[in-house]
Amino acid sequence: MTEPPRPGEYDVLGTETVYGGRVITLVKDTVAMPGGGDSMREVVHHPGAVAVVALDDDGAVVLLRQYRHPVGGYLWELPAGLRDSDGEPPLETAKRELAEEVELAAERWSLLTTTFSTPGFCDELVLVYLAEGLSAVGRPDGFTVEHEELDMQVQRVPLADAVQRVFDGSIRNAAAVIGILAAAQYRAAKPELRPVDAS
Repeated sequence: MTEPPRPGEYDVLGTETVYGGRVITLVKDTVAMPGGGDSMREVVHHPGAVAVVALDDDGAVVLLRQYRHPVGGYLWELPAGLRDSDGEPPLETAKRELAEEVELAAERWSLLTTTFSTPGFCDELVLVYLAEGLSAVGRPDGFTVEHEELDMQVQRVPLADAVQRVFDGSIRNAAAVIGILAAAQYRAAKPELRPVDAS
């Protein structure tokens, strides 16, 4: 849960929309500073996302290799997607993305963790789920594989090997790093998780 500022601290004095795109909106906020005066902050508003650590019965995690244009190369990632479907609960988004990207469904779902991906300038919140009891399903009706997903590779990797890939630097996507390490810790220590519908 995000801790709110105390009254009078960091109040937004004004907002100017710089850019409104299909996914993001860039604004300039003028913000009151607690020591006096104000400062300008550029903020990217984002609808949020989900990511899924899909673990099979052998303890392997499902990974995707996908081209990411901003970094100019391919990254190993978890099945994931934007929360851009109006009114769709995040768990349903996670289930849909798992089916769309890797044609899997899961019997058991847990909320592993939530993370602000880049809170220095963006409000994107990513909910990372653990999916277990995997089974094959078809892609949802109306879904079309296109663009970067056309050459996406899917691989199942033992969880311990995925953890090592994090430390080797071959898995660098933030949600994947966080999700893989959280899943490994959950398997090792069984910490208490929040309800699956928490945010």
